[in-house]
Amino acid sequence: SSSVVGSVGPSTTETLERLGVSVDYEPDRAEMGALVRGLASRAADLLKKKKRARSRGIDTLMWKSTDMVWTRAHKPRASKNCVFMKACRLEPVDRTPVWIMRQAGRYLRHYRRVREHTQFLDLCKSPELAAEVSLMPVDMFGLDAAIIFADILLILEPLGVGIEFSKGDGPRIRNTVRSAAAVDRMRDFDSGEMGYVYESLTIARRALSPQVALLGFAGAPFTVASYMIEGGASSTYAVTKALMRSNPGLWGALMERLAAATATYLKGQINAGADAVQLFDSWAGCLSPDDYRRFVLPHTKAVFDSLPAGVPTIHFGVGTGSLLRLMKRAGGTVIGVDWMVDLADAWKSLGYDTAVQGNLDPAFMVSGREVMERGVESVLGKVRGRPGHIFNLGHGIPPAASADNVLALVEKVREFSSR
Repeated sequence: SSSVVGSVGPSTTETLERLGVSVDYEPDRAEMGALVRGLASRAADLLKKKKRARSRGIDTLMWKSTDMVWTRAHKPRASKNCVFMKACRLEPVDRTPVWIMRQAGRYLRHYRRVREHTQFLDLCKSPELAAEVSLMPVDMFGLDAAIIFADILLILEPLGVGIEFSKGDGPRIRNTVRSAAAVDRMRDFDSGEMGYVYESLTIARRALSPQVALLGFAGAPFTVASYMIEGGASSTYAVTKALMRSNPGLWGALMERLAAATATYLKGQINAGADAVQLFDSWAGCLSPDDYRRFVLPHTKAVFDSLPAGVPTIHFGVGTGSLLRLMKRAGGTVIGVDWMVDLADAWKSLGYDTAVQGNLDPAFMVSGREVMERGVESVLGKVRGRPGHIFNLGHGIPPAASADNVLALVEKVREFSSR
């Protein structure tokens, strides 16, 4: 527990593990320079974690991230006052908190190694492994929040709507929902069927430092409904819009069922250990303000209104620059902003009584380090130190992103925002 074990790459890691020694840090690139930079940034925090583990009787010679027990409390009291949670509450912080959507994903070699042996749904439904993947980027980069590894469409299985995830093609709905009969065939949502997500959250919260927030999430009713109606992702959402406008009664019935299920699901995640939750309305940007106001806002609002007071909630969509004030009406203590709007203008429009999250263009993560750092400075410059900003990308991190850039981004946000 008095040292951190670093490995330059997979072969060295495997050798150490055969000798009965687990590795605390392995860079994403198997290069000595990457190992030195990573350990220079992360060694102090990793050593603190190992010492805490040893004080709790955990053998750190051969261990993994989920073996860690920071506290026996189901929800550590200290996590309520971590930098992320303070920013959600618009409280002053000594630096800007940072996390990244899709931060446990294909850009990480460690994640790809896991996926070589595990199908996506199997990974989601394996609580120990899902928690381990969720914790992975926190140990690697020192992020201020972990988000549980899951998918917004998992909620469809308890509703009796079959889904499948095929490599390269994304999720597909086996039986689209486009009629009253199809809505009637949907089952009542049984929260118990999502027990594997709740267990993942409980494991992850126990293993996370109280200074790091744990996020749960769900898809917003509109985005989930669009998948059910289209049968998968779409570029136009023409079938969804046609049903929404031509049969508002059917649309309302579907959205009410999804809103109730989503609220129950998110409350289950909060009870399992999530400090905050994010609602992803990824496809709402395809809507006009009038359509959003009439067909979406009431149902999204029903979700947020059902959640317990005092738990931070993040409301995020892509291409929603024209909808931000309507999204604020729908709910969320934090509004996520994509990269296609000016952050300063967006915050001014929303009002400074609302926290904001965002909004670096994800493409910066495949740029050179200096270019990426200038992008970070630009985003933070628009905030001007105002309380209530959470740094994130304007969407998920791309698979081609550089892990070196992620570490550099976290360091840059901390250095620049703490001046």
